[in-house]
Amino acid sequence: MKVICVTGTPAAGKTAIAKKLALRYNLYYLDANRIVNQCKLSSGYDRKRKAKIVDTNRLGRKLIGIIGFFKKCGHIGNALMPKAGSAVKLKNNAIKKKYRGIVIDSHLSHYLPEKYVNLVVVAKCGIKKLCKRLEKRKYSQAKIRENIQAEIFDICRNEALERGHNIIVLDTTKGFDIIDVKI
Repeated sequence: MKVICVTGTPAAGKTAIAKKLALRYNLYYLDANRIVNQCKLSSGYDRKRKAKIVDTNRLGRKLIGIIGFFKKCGHIGNALMPKAGSAVKLKNNAIKKKYRGIVIDSHLSHYLPEKYVNLVVVAKCGIKKLCKRLEKRKYSQAKIRENIQAEIFDICRNEALERGHNIIVLDTTKGFDIIDVKI
């Protein structure tokens, strides 16, 4: 079973990449933001950034529980996941459908320990294009500046490298081809 994490700054193209990977390779698409919301994994709200404060350790434990459940059962079902603390509601079409693995969509997914992850795909985007995408999402100028800096300094890629992950970088500035990703 494969576990692929798709990470990158907001608006870099994580979701598009993750969904295309899921379709192409018969992987279960898992939106980590949905897990954060359903399992109440945020520890507050940052008003300045207009974002939830996510406890990455709790999110990691939850995702590891889901990965373990998936490996044990070979499918995703609407059940209480081990080490989860609360149930995760998944789409009905996911019940007992066989998948080759999981693709986790989140700018925090690279925080998972390397032993649980086969591949981390880092979504990258040119600064001008990323700025336009963030403006379209109506991000504040401070939040746009923070995310542009994260992209310039390659934060997600560097953090994934520090954790020992196998990494592929996909530039989404002018589109991308999922064929480049071999799992």
